Amino acid sequence: MEAKKKKRQSSGRQPAQYDKIFKENLEAVISSIMQNVLEITAVSVEELPDDIQHTKERKPDVLKKVTDTKGDTFVLQIEFQVRDEPEMVYRMLEYYGMLERKYRTPIRQFVIFLGSGNPKMPTELDRERLKFSYPLVSLSTLDYHIFLNSDKPEEIILGILANFKGENPENALKQILVRIKETTKGDFSLNRYFNQLRVLAQLRNLELNLKNAMDSIAEYIKEERDVLYLRGQEKEKAKFVTYLIREGNKTFEQIADIADTTVDFVKAVYQKLTSK
Repeated sequence: MEAKKKKRQSSGRQPAQYDKIFKENLEAVISSIMQNVLEITAVSVEELPDDIQHTKERKPDVLKKVTDTKGDTFVLQIEFQVRDEPEMVYRMLEYYGMLERKYRTPIRQFVIFLGSGNPKMPTELDRERLKFSYPLVSLSTLDYHIFLNSDKPEEIILGILANFKGENPENALKQILVRIKETTKGDFSLNRYFNQLRVLAQLRNLELNLKNAMDSIAEYIKEERDVLYLRGQEKEKAKFVTYLIREGNKTFEQIADIADTTVDFVKAVYQKLTSK
C-alpha cells in the first residue's frame, strides 16, 4: 500500500518537473518552435496576459499575438502535454471560447505532445451545432537534428524528445551533450542543462543511455578543460618570455632555460614581437 502511494506521489511530481523545464526555457525556444514545429514565420510577436477569466480561470502555456509574413494577425496559443489526455479537446474548446470572447480576433491553437508513442487523444468535436478541432504535434515524430543544429542549449535539449532517425540512442545523446557543452558558458549553466536533460530522459526511458553517453563524454570535457588550462599557462609563459626578451641581455637558449620552455617557443614569441 505504501509503495503504491509513493508511486502515485512520484508520478504526480514528474509532470511538474517537465512543466518547470519548459517554463524556464520557453522564451529562448518559442521562436524556433513556431518556425520549425508549427511552420509559423512571424514578423512580430507580442506577449499577451496568460490569465483568461470569465466563469473560470485558465492559464495557457503560451499566449502570443502574432503577425506572420503573410500579414495575418492572430492569437497563438500553445499547450505542452506530457500525458495522452482524453479530455484535451474540451480544454482546448474552453480556451478557444474564452480567447475569442476576450480578443475578438482569429485564434490558432496547437497542442505539442511530449510523450512517447502516438497520442490517442481526440482532436475534434463534431456535433449537430458545433464543429471544433485543433492541431496535435508530437515531438517524437520530428527529426532531432532540428534541435541539434540550434545555437541555444535550451532548444538543443529538446532533441532528446525527438526522433533519432535510426541513430543509435547513445550516439544521438552524445551529439546532444556535446552541442550543449559547445553552446553553454560556465559550469553552473552546463550542470543546469544536463540536469534538465536527465529529467526529460525519463519521458523516453533513456536514463541508462544518457548515463552511458555522459560517462563517455566526461573524458572529452576533462580534456577540453585541460587544454584551456594549458593555454592559460602558455599565455602566462609568453608574457614572461616577452619580459626577458625585452631586457635584451640574454640569448634564446638562456631565456628558454630560465622560463623552463623550448628555444622554438622563445623564437616564436620573438618573431611575434618583431613583426608588430
